[in-house]
Amino acid sequence: MATLFISDLHLDPARPAITALFLDFLKQRARHAEACYILGDLFEAWIGDDDAAEPGATVAAALRMLTDSGIPVYFLHGNRDFLVGDRFAAGSGVRLLPESGVIDLYGERVLLLHGDTLCTDDVDYQAFRAQVREPAWRARTLALPLAQRRALAGQLRETSRQATRQKATEITDVNPAAVDQTLRAHGVCRLIHGHTHRPAIHEWMLDGQLARRAVLGDWYVQGSMLRCDMTGWRLEPLPLPGV
Repeated sequence: MATLFISDLHLDPARPAITALFLDFLKQRARHAEACYILGDLFEAWIGDDDAAEPGATVAAALRMLTDSGIPVYFLHGNRDFLVGDRFAAGSGVRLLPESGVIDLYGERVLLLHGDTLCTDDVDYQAFRAQVREPAWRARTLALPLAQRRALAGQLRETSRQATRQKATEITDVNPAAVDQTLRAHGVCRLIHGHTHRPAIHEWMLDGQLARRAVLGDWYVQGSMLRCDMTGWRLEPLPLPGV
């Protein structure tokens, strides 16, 4: 048995093959897991639990089938789906996690994050993140009609794409000092996160201990997961059928 971690699927009606790959993941690999963790950006955009547009409804139903089978699924908000709320959780059976938390993973204390808070060199993004995570901004946004929220989400995605293209690669990656500081603050030397779309397992010495950081891959051209069990951590690609 293993525990599986995924993030940055960015499920969107424009990419049905990726949604199909995720649904297959839930039916196959996740059914044989001890638990499954989704560390943010499951959806390209989430404008509220009251939106019945696809692929949200289909994904929620598939998650419910998995959780009803006895496999726990944990969901941590990303920068694209931070408006996922209790209604989606109740319908899908996922358990919502705080934006940072430590779990026991086969005897090791491991910190889970989406990862965007570690990109401290991206000052503009951090300012934007602080704004949209305010409860007042959330309440105002969710009070808007669905059509307005949908237009706002599209505008924010386009602004994000343009801004990212203009930024140096190192700015959109994690800041090593921020990683060390975050690990120290939580009293751990193990970390799993997504967000940067740079899958890798990094090891280095932190205060005399071996630290390990697993970065989850995105699901743009294929799937990606981190498999953890008693023998260690392994990043595994999930190719699209026929590719």
